[in-house]
Amino acid sequence: MSTPATPSPPRTGRPRSVTADAAILDATRDALVDLGWSKLTMGDVAQRAGVAKTTLYRRWAHKNELVVDAVAVLFDELELPDRGSLLEDVQGVVLQFAALLERPETKTALMAVVAESTRDDALRTRIRSAIVDRQKRLVLLGRERAQARGELPYEESPVQAARNADLIFDVIAGAVVHRALVSAEPVDEAWAHSFTSLLVSGLGGVTPQA
Repeated sequence: MSTPATPSPPRTGRPRSVTADAAILDATRDALVDLGWSKLTMGDVAQRAGVAKTTLYRRWAHKNELVVDAVAVLFDELELPDRGSLLEDVQGVVLQFAALLERPETKTALMAVVAESTRDDALRTRIRSAIVDRQKRLVLLGRERAQARGELPYEESPVQAARNADLIFDVIAGAVVHRALVSAEPVDEAWAHSFTSLLVSGLGGVTPQA
């Protein structure tokens, strides 16, 4: 007698559509550029994305969450190149980051969420989890490569290692955002090389001679 098959657990809700999500996030960034934060509504986004508002609210309860996720997927495009040295790797990602900030949809969306987060603790927390914490992967990978090459020492304390990773991320992100969006100065090869040389020197790394 054959054993009856174990029934599959019931599915809860309708599966999310990757295509619909991408269309919604694209529409959010477009609407931000056209309308600005204050005039942007969930209805605007739904209309531009060609979806029902109910579809939007099933995924994001508030406009704040939606905009942060629309920004976060842009930063997920960043990759740490393997150029053979810590200085060159960091310089490469700095230039990528700067190029990303030059795009109108990135610039508008990032400035909007940062400004709004000064009055919204929940939004600030979501920015940290969706953008900052996710992008620290670049710092961790860069440090791992540099340690394997002998460019940086291994850190014995996990707590201190985590603090150092936070500091490195803050220095790189803060410097590039300030240069590109606040000072409105170019982040070109020369600036990126000078900045990265200073950073690597501060870390105690081996800086290749020019």
